[in-house]
Amino acid sequence: QVQLVESGGGLVQAGGSLRLSCAASGRTRSTYNMGWFRQAPGKEREFVAAISWTRRSTYYADSVKGRFTIFRDNAKNTVYLQMNSLKPEDTAVYYCAVDLTSSVDLTNSRSYDTWGQGTQVTVSS
Repeated sequence: QVQLVESGGGLVQAGGSLRLSCAASGRTRSTYNMGWFRQAPGKEREFVAAISWTRRSTYYADSVKGRFTIFRDNAKNTVYLQMNSLKPEDTAVYYCAVDLTSSVDLTNSRSYDTWGQGTQVTVSS
């Protein structure tokens, strides 16, 4: 199996930046699709970004496109989420996840098989 551990969350002011990391261990494969999701208090878990090595493509929610960037370092078995121009509405627990079955829709949380524990991101106004 694959195990995921997120890190890099914290408290920042609006307009600031954070870089989240998702370290993978176990049966890692660069061909696995990876995604980032977030969940704010009282809201459903929502898609943020995803990366597919086999498709050589990245995907972003409209709310973060142009501000967030997903990328990976295969040598370190780590996927990153660079978050710039942060807004208070970005406040949430952020989760990384791995798709082991080459799902078609990477914006759907049900496409992912294993999840990290989450890391808190808080953006103050």
